Amino acid sequence: MLVDRINQSARKIPAWSLYIVGVLPGLWLLWQAVNGGLGVDPVKALEHELGLLALQLLVAGLCITPLRRVAGVNLLKFRRAIGLLAFFYVVLHLLVWMVLDLQLLSRVWADILKRPYITVGMAALVLMLPLAITSNNWSVRRLGRRWRQLHKLTYVVVILGGVHFVMLRKGIQIEPLLYLAGIAALLAFRVGPGVSRIRVRLGRAG
Repeated sequence: MLVDRINQSARKIPAWSLYIVGVLPGLWLLWQAVNGGLGVDPVKALEHELGLLALQLLVAGLCITPLRRVAGVNLLKFRRAIGLLAFFYVVLHLLVWMVLDLQLLSRVWADILKRPYITVGMAALVLMLPLAITSNNWSVRRLGRRWRQLHKLTYVVVILGGVHFVMLRKGIQIEPLLYLAGIAALLAFRVGPGVSRIRVRLGRAG
């Protein structure tokens, strides 16, 4: 079966290899920006593409559980790498905005307070910090059950990322709305079984 072949292949691929593959799109974008491959405004284009990569990786992380439950494809070993790569691209996205776009660091705080879409984006970054810091085996052992509770912040982060994209694209545009709808569907799938279990427990308690 195809699913068995995919799972067998996935087991043979070391998780660390995803980090190497994952940084290649960023290097390619940087090379294009330097060599005039990103159009008339390479800074804005680079900033946008890095942010979009981060959002795509966050969505990819949400897809892992539905793939396992519905299709039987087990890619859980890659989820940590996907999350850390998403954080990596968010940081690059932020650095391009701060250093190359604004250029004056004194404007950063003013823009965070003035522009709602930047406020939302920064909130997502702040919430990603504890997730990135605790994405290691030591933290999993140290925090125990609290680790799972902490990493549920991922759901909030990906929602904020989708809202940031919608707000960034002024007016009604299809692409960001599709991302937000996809995020909502994936979260509904993820949260749905948990809600059902709670209802069953309440019914038994009653």
